[in-house]
Amino acid sequence: MNIYFMRHGRTNYNDLGLCNDDPRRDVHLTVMGMKQAKSAALALRDVAFERIIVSPLPRTYQTAEIINCYHSVPIELHPDLADIRSGFDGMPVSDYFVAINHDPLRMRVNGGESLLDHKQRVIRFIDWLKEQMDKTLMVIAHEETMRVFIAYFEGDVEDNQLRDIHVGNCEYKCYALNFA
Repeated sequence: MNIYFMRHGRTNYNDLGLCNDDPRRDVHLTVMGMKQAKSAALALRDVAFERIIVSPLPRTYQTAEIINCYHSVPIELHPDLADIRSGFDGMPVSDYFVAINHDPLRMRVNGGESLLDHKQRVIRFIDWLKEQMDKTLMVIAHEETMRVFIAYFEGDVEDNQLRDIHVGNCEYKCYALNFA
């Protein structure tokens, strides 16, 4: 199975430096985010995706719709792909980092999940992927989620190094996998 993992396009909340894990908030692709997604769509136009799987947050679905202009495949939501539930929805990312600073891997703030909680949720998604029969999939998620994918599939990344992995908007990785 070939799986393409992509981070969504740039959003209004990226520009504002705000956290978002609530799908009801008006977080959407900016003009730049749409351009990024169109550029990625063009680069991936010849890939034979069978379906696209996205998080419940609208920015991933918006990105998928643009990618899908060359594919016309089903777009499915999967709850385990949601961005980290930071407990800081609508608040500055910098405030979140200050709040978890003394234990960034295990700290849960304001009813949110820790980075390790989030990692376990993403691993659960990877386990689900192992049961799928598709030949080629596209998964569109978030930077925090992409960090887990990269660490899992490329290896040699300790949990305390996850935050050192940076993934740009609409940056993607492809892994050829044999889960059998």
